[in-house]
Amino acid sequence: MAESVFISNVLPAEARSLIPREWTVDYNETDIPLSKAELIRRLQGKEALVCHIISAIDEEVFAACPDLKVVANVAVGFNNVDVAAATRHGVIVTNTPDVLTETTADFAWALLMAAARRVVEADRYARAGEWKAWKWDLLWGADIHGKTLGVIGFGRIGRAVARRAGGFNMSILYHDALRADAAAEREFNATFVTKERLLADADFVTVHTNLTVETRHLIDEAALKRMKKTAVLVNAARGPIVDEAALVRALREGWIAGAGLDVFEDEPTIHPGLLPLPNVVLAPHIASASRDTRTGMAILAVRNCVAVLEGKPAITPVR
Repeated sequence: MAESVFISNVLPAEARSLIPREWTVDYNETDIPLSKAELIRRLQGKEALVCHIISAIDEEVFAACPDLKVVANVAVGFNNVDVAAATRHGVIVTNTPDVLTETTADFAWALLMAAARRVVEADRYARAGEWKAWKWDLLWGADIHGKTLGVIGFGRIGRAVARRAGGFNMSILYHDALRADAAAEREFNATFVTKERLLADADFVTVHTNLTVETRHLIDEAALKRMKKTAVLVNAARGPIVDEAALVRALREGWIAGAGLDVFEDEPTIHPGLLPLPNVVLAPHIASASRDTRTGMAILAVRNCVAVLEGKPAITPVR
């Protein structure tokens, strides 16, 4: 009997072409999230789901779809999938690590530099025709070279960000639930410290941890108040790691100097207090959004799906 796959949202042809022709494929070619009821309906009789982070796959979905064997999430994060529920129902969950590491690290640096050097403000100023003459103190920002970078979450992406800091002659502090081995610390010239010391000492704090119960609002009011008044916060991980309401107060009241955000607590909604603030750079969750990287993520997700349905080990299971 031919295998059956549901692709819940848009996926490039290069990835879809990897599914054996004799398999049955139901493809939703839009990027609009399906309701849970519609998702469950279209998963009936399907053995595999290829999905994006906009699909919530929970206990109700697994219970209603007994034929499901694998959920291939086209993302490195998988907080949209209840992995414990998947395990109870015998479903394998996969993600797409490595493929997006360097691209996401690039974008974290783009946010950091844009916030530090006030690039978005400068762009608006120039476009508005306000630039009438050279001025000594026009849009002064913060230097990056020679400063201290604090990396929260020292996994693949956090390390890639730290590697780039070497080119700016920065000191690197990191904090993670698990300390890296000595070889990695030497490779990245990084020093393991407590979260409290990192927040107090870093000029730039960049967040690259997974979203878990423990990391939700990891950056809260207390954390923001511990940071330097001249510091910049960057979040290209998951929105709920940062308490947005507290961040609004921090930016308004000068607890920190600025922020660069690619992710938000209630995407695609952005806390209204952030929108008018000049000292925050906002991006619509595009850290991995290069053509090559997004295509590579889709290809890896489909390869995971095909491997499982062919009775082989998943290439990148989440655990």
